[in-house]
Amino acid sequence: MKSALVAVGLLLLGSVATDARQESASFEETIRPILVRNCVECHGPQKSKGDLRLDRLAPDMAADGARESWSKVLDQLRSGSMPPKNKPRPSAKELDTLIAWVGGRLDSYEGVRRTKEGRVMVRRLNRNEYQNTIRDLLGVEIDLVDLLPLDTSSHGFDNLGEAMHTSSFLMERYLEAADKALGVAIANAPQPPSQKKRYLLKESMGVKSATEKVYRPLDDEALVMFSSSPWNAIVLSQFYPPDRGRYRFRMSASGIQSSGKPVVYRIDAGPMLMGTKNHLVSYYDAAPDEPTVVEWTDHLEARSHIRIHPYGLAGAQVVNKVGAADYTGPGLAVQWVEVEGPLHDQWPPASHRRLFGDLPQKAGKDRRLEVVSEHPAADAERILRDFTRRAFRRAVREEEVRPIIDLALAKLGENRSFEQAVRVGLQAVLVSPEFLFLREKPGVLDAFALASRLSYFLWSSMPDEELMSLAERGELAKPETLRAETERLLRDPKAAAFTENFVGQWLALRDIDVTEPSTILYPEFDDMLKVSMVRESQLFFEELLKNDLSVANIVSSDFTMLNGRLARHYGIPDVEGWTFRKVALPPGSHRGGVLTMGSVLKVTANGTQTSPVLRGAWVLDRILGTPPPRPPAGVPSVEPDIRGATTIRAQLAKHRQLETCASCHASIDPPGFALESFDVIGGWRENYRTTGRGQEVKVDGRRMPYLKGPKVDPGDVLPDGSRFDSIDAFKALLLRDQDQIARALAARLLTYATGGAPAGADRPQIDAIVGKVRGKDYGLRTLVHEVVQSGLFRSK
Repeated sequence: MKSALVAVGLLLLGSVATDARQESASFEETIRPILVRNCVECHGPQKSKGDLRLDRLAPDMAADGARESWSKVLDQLRSGSMPPKNKPRPSAKELDTLIAWVGGRLDSYEGVRRTKEGRVMVRRLNRNEYQNTIRDLLGVEIDLVDLLPLDTSSHGFDNLGEAMHTSSFLMERYLEAADKALGVAIANAPQPPSQKKRYLLKESMGVKSATEKVYRPLDDEALVMFSSSPWNAIVLSQFYPPDRGRYRFRMSASGIQSSGKPVVYRIDAGPMLMGTKNHLVSYYDAAPDEPTVVEWTDHLEARSHIRIHPYGLAGAQVVNKVGAADYTGPGLAVQWVEVEGPLHDQWPPASHRRLFGDLPQKAGKDRRLEVVSEHPAADAERILRDFTRRAFRRAVREEEVRPIIDLALAKLGENRSFEQAVRVGLQAVLVSPEFLFLREKPGVLDAFALASRLSYFLWSSMPDEELMSLAERGELAKPETLRAETERLLRDPKAAAFTENFVGQWLALRDIDVTEPSTILYPEFDDMLKVSMVRESQLFFEELLKNDLSVANIVSSDFTMLNGRLARHYGIPDVEGWTFRKVALPPGSHRGGVLTMGSVLKVTANGTQTSPVLRGAWVLDRILGTPPPRPPAGVPSVEPDIRGATTIRAQLAKHRQLETCASCHASIDPPGFALESFDVIGGWRENYRTTGRGQEVKVDGRRMPYLKGPKVDPGDVLPDGSRFDSIDAFKALLLRDQDQIARALAARLLTYATGGAPAGADRPQIDAIVGKVRGKDYGLRTLVHEVVQSGLFRSK
């Protein structure tokens, strides 16, 4: 028998070797000659565009790096962008042969790999997912993100398995985070007293000494703030809570001397500690002459504060000249601030009861309350079984939960208290790979893995009990049930995480603070404008999603979401205050769609000048799903000349004379030039701003620190020969292929939802998704539903 098995094995090895030799011979006889005639001149030993050497590329798709390179070759062949138009091109028959050979080998390799490993790699929770999961598992509001290392990104997202690494340092961070979270969830002290108190700003520190200069008492209670200078903001110093928790705030304010317009102000909150960063609660509108009460709740650490800062008022020097009593400009009158908290519906809080139920507590020698049990072993086992099921997000096997229970029982045997022993078990669960990783087996996802994939897609958090129950009953995988659950999750407030995390990465909104615009070239830029930019993009996406509007709106729309600050920046009249609303865009506004949003225009520029290369590559990648190759090694980048001696178009024209750069720039530069009518902060421009050569510029009678430079030319030619002379004409050209816009967004959604970017073999399934949404006007909500229903989403 043994000798027979050896013989069969040798036959199989011989067959494999024969197939490999035949494939190699076929490649050398048929494929390599086509590559030599048409491709190696630019991708060979003399030149190496994009670091792609076709003379060295192995025909074996399993070879190191070969699969990725052949995938790029296939994309270029299918799109017709390679070889370039001015180079010898293969015949139609040769092109079909190349596409069939490369596509067939890639599909064959991918099919074998996926059967064994699945399409996507196993991945762990990223920082945001981890914090949200702890919140929903334990029922606590706690900031854990800063305890964990930054997540690395791949394909534009930070939740892909290929980019998520683990280390001993990371595990130490997880232990610390688990201990901190349990310390907040478990109540070891009596209920902190809650109080409701009204405060007056005139009683805050530093107000009395500056009252005559920039503040004006309005009556027995109200205080008017006339300056937007940061050092004239008022900290409500009387509010200094000794306990962490959730607090409810109510504030009465009005605008005075504001010509009938609302006065905007911002509220910041955070600990009063050196080196800590406050967070923005929100901006608010104070109605003119009529007290307006706003209300918000916020979770604060002990010894926190709030800070009130008017927006858009005069500088302190202007008010000081005449004094606050005689100043006639607009101001913010604050009547009172009311605070209630910390708010607790019950005690011990829900987080504590979620772990220990109604087990009693007793005070120890240090007066610290601890949970006790008359049946410690049985209660510990019951608590840990229930917690493990919820934490692992699935039914657990005995061999998985038994070591955790035994660990807690061992601590009881060491004379640890009941609570201490259970806490050790809880912490073990929170650092377990089954909690930290999304476990998925190759093939169709089981019901629990499907529930997790859906919830982490739309909530960036764990499944709730309704999802878990459907998974346990085997009903979630039914298409109608999955569709209903997708709709339920989208309607839930937790779906705000989908907007924040998906849109924040797809449009690169997270990079809004990476650069700080030059105060010389862009003195009008301020924090409210920046915050408004990001909010516009988020609200626009939510509007498309809520009303199932066409994804074509991503390129061009007849509306956007505006507040007063952003409307003023865009030159759109009759919008005042902080509050956002849906605004129909007037003719000639040149806005509409994400390409012309201030947020996108800012993150695709540096702090001084725009780059058509950067913006063009962004459009190809994020909107059209056709990312350009990396630039060849050793080719210098183009640096815009802020002194105004040469234009970026002139510099790029010289750059494109390099043969190694011309073909790629023919695709990259046109969308970048179309966006040249918008400056670094997304403002419309006819001319560049410079600091060297140019004409003097005045705005509202004031001389600006920058000069008027050369005229902007936003025209160019697409690779297919189509010409455009403005951003509006460019948008019209993009809208000729709405399938491509939907296809690119579907691929982005699948990448984010599954933790892995689709490959060439997935093109038919993506095309099927696009085909289904085409008949429903490419609706965004429909697209999300079809992504969830697809085989790519429902399998590893």
